[in-house]
Amino acid sequence: MTDDERYSAMKSRDRRFDGQFIVGVTTTGIYCRPSCPTPVQPLRKNVAFHESAASAQRAGLRACKRCRPDASPGSPHWAARNDTVGRAMRLITGGWLDHHSVVELAAELATSERHLHRLLVSEVGAPPIAIARAQRAQTARTLIETTSMAFSDIAFASGFASLRQFNDTVRSTFAMTPTQLRRDKAVTTQGGELSLRLAVRQPIAADYFRSWFARRAVASVARVDDDTIETSLRLKSGSGLARLRFVDDYVHCLLKLDQVRDLAEAVRQCRTALDLDCDPIEVGDSLSSNAAIAPLVKKRPGLRSPGSVDGFATLIFAVLGQQRSVAAAQTLAGRIVSRVRNHDTSAQVPLAPFPSAEQIAQADLAGLGLTGRNIDTLHAVGKQWTDRESELGPAAHRDQVRAELVSIKGIGPWTADYVQMRSLSHPDIWLGGDLVAARAGGALGLDDCAIAATRPWRSYLTHHLWAASTDLASQSTPPRSAGTI
Repeated sequence: MTDDERYSAMKSRDRRFDGQFIVGVTTTGIYCRPSCPTPVQPLRKNVAFHESAASAQRAGLRACKRCRPDASPGSPHWAARNDTVGRAMRLITGGWLDHHSVVELAAELATSERHLHRLLVSEVGAPPIAIARAQRAQTARTLIETTSMAFSDIAFASGFASLRQFNDTVRSTFAMTPTQLRRDKAVTTQGGELSLRLAVRQPIAADYFRSWFARRAVASVARVDDDTIETSLRLKSGSGLARLRFVDDYVHCLLKLDQVRDLAEAVRQCRTALDLDCDPIEVGDSLSSNAAIAPLVKKRPGLRSPGSVDGFATLIFAVLGQQRSVAAAQTLAGRIVSRVRNHDTSAQVPLAPFPSAEQIAQADLAGLGLTGRNIDTLHAVGKQWTDRESELGPAAHRDQVRAELVSIKGIGPWTADYVQMRSLSHPDIWLGGDLVAARAGGALGLDDCAIAATRPWRSYLTHHLWAASTDLASQSTPPRSAGTI
């Protein structure tokens, strides 16, 4: 977008641009969302646009108290980019710099620290540390306003190295001290649970999400009851539990964590699972340019590409679902969980994360309804990803992960691509060998050229075809290929 186009979006208070760029007002020293409801909008000459909140903060601006731009949905563009900047942003937003240095980040990206600094300042408007600091400030604000934790505990839980750094960042970002932020705020912590609102761009196809997760919820790991998605979380310092419910223009998230320092990671996992940083208007407009696809988009506006809170668990589910139905994969995954945890499959047990890669590698999987080849593949997958489960996430090197997966006997391109689409949140995966997608695409008359024209949103096309498969089932003859999971 040009700056003039951004100014027009700001004047119309278009909420779909929240998080995609930041409006900086030079006369007031404040930065806002494009949709800020302030009654007096600034003149064009007094506005400067920024690519991120970190860039605005670096320019000396503070966050608007009315629209809270620091809590807006994230930009969807980084998910579609597979270059150095795109992957750097996915790593930083995934919390890489909470546990590593910028030098290690540059090494992970096979570049130099200086070059990485130059790239991010050029395209994002801020260096790596500033981007990470902006994220820490938002985490800190959430903890200040929703818990009764001591500020010293919040500082370290948010990723700050010292209490002084925490105080300085909060004061410069929000023009308020931590005490002022907490004053008059109702503390919503109850029984160790944190109540949060997750920002989302509208529209969103909530019914599709609920039915999607319900069919893939593994017993004693996750469940879907009425309008609530409940799932366990595997986190760096322990485990957690998330209850997610779609409410009006946001997602209500209730978190129970072993360690509150995992809050930022837990929120990231929930946002990834629900694809909350997607721009549904842009995706819908792109797909609707094909007349055959447009009715699908119109019928299910805001349909997302569900991700995963546990990339390794999704990989195991994909392996189990090869040449099987979703229901069969769900049943087998439940049996594996029961075997590893040594509990009765019919027993009501608390939700807990899916077994780790090490546990799968060592588990006795005989007698669960798996073939010998399935068991060998699962053991190989477990050995390959032991102590590396965290690498199966949006920040992963997509090409490298795919190459590793197809090198394992029993895993083909279809399964590797499915893992890329869900575990790695890749927005542009076309599962050409999928039975249901191929059948629905054939009924609509989509050829390879038409499918290629939907780049970089082919993952969303796949979901639209899956969602419409029942209506289209009678219109084509299914080819011989793998079934959807």
